[in-house]
Amino acid sequence: MRRLILMRHAKSSWTDPGQRDFDRPLNPRGLRSAPLLGSWLRERGFVPDAALVSTARRTRETWAGLGFDAVPAEFIDAIYEAAPATLLEVARRAPDADTVILIGHQPGVGAAAEGLLADPVDDPAFWAHPTGATTVMEFGAESWAAIGWGDGVALDFVTPRALE
Repeated sequence: MRRLILMRHAKSSWTDPGQRDFDRPLNPRGLRSAPLLGSWLRERGFVPDAALVSTARRTRETWAGLGFDAVPAEFIDAIYEAAPATLLEVARRAPDADTVILIGHQPGVGAAAEGLLADPVDDPAFWAHPTGATTVMEFGAESWAAIGWGDGVALDFVTPRALE
């Protein structure tokens, strides 16, 4: 069994209009949300064994805010602005770990969550996939290379707003 935690980065700042999108940091709300999401994952027993994180600043800051300091993380350029198919390929190359968290961006993360699940999550926020949206899914595959579209079973879903 393989468990994938698919997360959109926490709320980012738009205060500097001249700043490159890639370099945008988390805003104060995002800095509060990331630790809440980390606590939520711990409370439910969804602690990752490995992390695949976009190299953009806001995803790296989200990862740091989750508080899983001992978990090895790989920062991957291809996750930034990735299409769902790219996110699936990144997940298929995940380290040999039971639970992997992948932190990326919209619209790819939301579309990948929809496509990977056999049945959608029964929550209106799932379709909007706001910042910090986190879907936990499980696959019956023996390896990450064997996961595919429509193979996942949703175990849980949350947004930071639900935790505040």
